[in-house]
This record gives sequence, structure tokens and C-alpha cells, in this order.
Amino acid sequence: MDKKTTDEKVPRIRKSSLKVKENEKNVKPNRENKTRERIAKEKKDAKKTEEKRNTEEKEKGKISKAVRGTNPKITPNNQKKSTSSILPKKMSNLGWVNRSCVNDQAVKNRVQDLLSSRLIHADQQVEWLARSIQCIDLTTLAGDDCPSNVARLCSKAAHPLSDDLTNALQIKHGLLTTGAVCVYPARVADACLGLERLGANIPVASVATGFPTGQTSLKIRLEEIEFAVANGAKEIDIVINRELALSQNWGELYNELVEMRKACGESHMKSILAVGELCNLTNIYKASLVAMMAGSDFIKTSTGKETVNATLPIGLVMCRAIRAYNRKTGFKVGFKPAGGIRTSKDVLQWMTLMKEELGDDYLTSDLFRIGASALLNDIERNLGNHATGGYLMAEEMPMA
Repeated sequence: MDKKTTDEKVPRIRKSSLKVKENEKNVKPNRENKTRERIAKEKKDAKKTEEKRNTEEKEKGKISKAVRGTNPKITPNNQKKSTSSILPKKMSNLGWVNRSCVNDQAVKNRVQDLLSSRLIHADQQVEWLARSIQCIDLTTLAGDDCPSNVARLCSKAAHPLSDDLTNALQIKHGLLTTGAVCVYPARVADACLGLERLGANIPVASVATGFPTGQTSLKIRLEEIEFAVANGAKEIDIVINRELALSQNWGELYNELVEMRKACGESHMKSILAVGELCNLTNIYKASLVAMMAGSDFIKTSTGKETVNATLPIGLVMCRAIRAYNRKTGFKVGFKPAGGIRTSKDVLQWMTLMKEELGDDYLTSDLFRIGASALLNDIERNLGNHATGGYLMAEEMPMA
């Protein structure tokens, strides 16, 4: 190979090496771009994973301190309540509910102890029975309810005892009334009109949300609440969705109750647990906690239509839930047993339970109500026996 040929090839080699360097320059930025894209993708995937983990934790639940701005006490003469309360949209922490468990035997032993060692002296029973009248939600939930039935009920609520008996017991006329009048939504307007004519400052309570089964869509249940409130109901007795409680779907139950709380507006909400359909005491305790966290002003045992209604063991479990919630949040939630409470002896036992478990505050209508229709007549007969020495006949008592 001669020198000329070699000289001709040298520039070609140099040009070739230059092309390689130019290609390397082009490859380097491409690699950097791909690296940036890969890092960005990894960050995006990590963010999605974190969001998914947070969502799963919310669904499993760990109950946070539910923020409730509702008034812990209900005063019959002043039913207004602040609506500025902050209610969380989702339950962020279900740990408290899921960890809860009830010792059935311990509950049974405690009730037996209350019944055997906590007795109200005969001399004090008159005062206790008179006070119990103020805690009664006088109720009519019959298929044949009409304006005249409701008007008669309102008259009984405003004047629960006859004038003669009132005078004999030295009770100021018009001072003693029942805690509320409870009717179906269609009869709320009639009840408000009846109480207005009597000049009685007694709140009207209405059952709602597909009472007693609750087997309607959430939309219809909310509309029923709004209808009752629009007609003048100051208290709404709603029923929970038992299917959600039995399937342990506490988060969904909570969300439903929050929507119902919003629909109640200025009116107070009493959540009926239908305890006879919740299978066991642990479910009752858990349902009580969830109802209170969702903003319930009262938790109520039963609709009165179940085979098992208010019993003292069930009441004890719900009272313990109320006490635990009060210690954790500082809010006092009321309690309402309903169904099966028909005699003076029954009501004295329930009032004893309230005093022993929750204190004297729970012996007033602010925090304690009794759902009943026939109870008032039995209390009146016993008060009549104390005042006159003989039981009153049915025709001697005002109509219920």
C-alpha cells in the first residue's frame, strides 16, 4: 500500500470516528430523558400505591374522634340546636368498633345485682313515678290513627293526670306533661295543631326512614325525614339498616346515619337499633357506638314491633356504650328504651339502671325518654292508689 492511498483513508477514518461521537451525543440525551421518564413513572406508581393503601385503611377503619357539634342535652322547652356541627363524610377509623366485645355473663350478673340490691323505698316511689311521666314519649303508631286520635293523645300528653289526682299529689296544674308526643309522619301536622290549641309546649316526635323495617331506599328514607321536619317534627326517630349491622359493614352504616343526621336539620335524631334483630350484645354495643359517632342525639332500643324489645341487659350494654363515648369525646348522648315497658315496676327498674350507670342527669327528659303507649295508665293507677288508697277505674282516668 503506497503513501497516497494511506493518506486518502485517514480522513475517512477520522470522519467515521466523528460520526460515532455524534451518535454518542445523540444517545446520551435520549438516555437521560428515558431515566427521567422512568423516575417520574416510579413516583406516580408509588403515589397510587400510597393512595390505595390509605383507601384500604379507611375501609378497614379505625375510628377517629368523630367531631360532633350537637347539643348534648335536649330541653323540651327549647328544641333549637346548632347546625354548625362538623360531621365527617367518611368514617376514618373503625378500630374502636371492631375491637369491642361484650361479656354476656358479666352483663347478666350486673343486672341481677341492680335488681337485688338497688331498691327504691316505697315512700319515694311517688316522686320517681311522677318524674317518669316527664320522660315518656306518649306514642300512637296504629294503622287507624286519625286527627281525632292524635288530638286525644295530645290532650293526654298535656294533662297526664286528672285534676283531682293532680291536686291530691300537690302538683301545680299544667306543670306535669309528658316528654313528647310520637306519631307517624302523616300525623305530625295534626299533632302540632292539637298541642298548639292546648297551649302545650311539648315537642312532636315522628318515626321515619321506613319505620319499622327500614326496607326502603336511602333516598326515600331521607325524603321521609324531610317531610316530617317540614310538618313541624322536632324529634325524628329513625331506624338503622340492620343488614349493614349484621354484615359488620359499620362504615356504610355510619355514612347512612350521617346523611340522616343532615336531613334532620334543626330537629333531634334518635337512632333505633332494633336490638331484637341484631343477634347478640356485641353487635348492639357496636351499633350504639356507630350511631353516636354519626351524630345521634339519642340511641333507642326498639321499634316496639320486634319479638325482643327493651330488656335490662340490653339497656345496660347501651348505657355502657353511652358512658364510654362520653369519656372519649365529652358528649352526652341520650337513651330511650321502647317496647315492653308497661308497668310502674318496669319504669322504676329502668330509672334505677339510669341512675346507677349514668348518673342523675339521666333521670330527666333531656337525656332519658321512654317509648310507651300503655305505661301512663298504669302509673296513673298507682299514683291514684297512693293518693286515695284505692286503684282508679278506667273511666276515672283521662283517655290515652
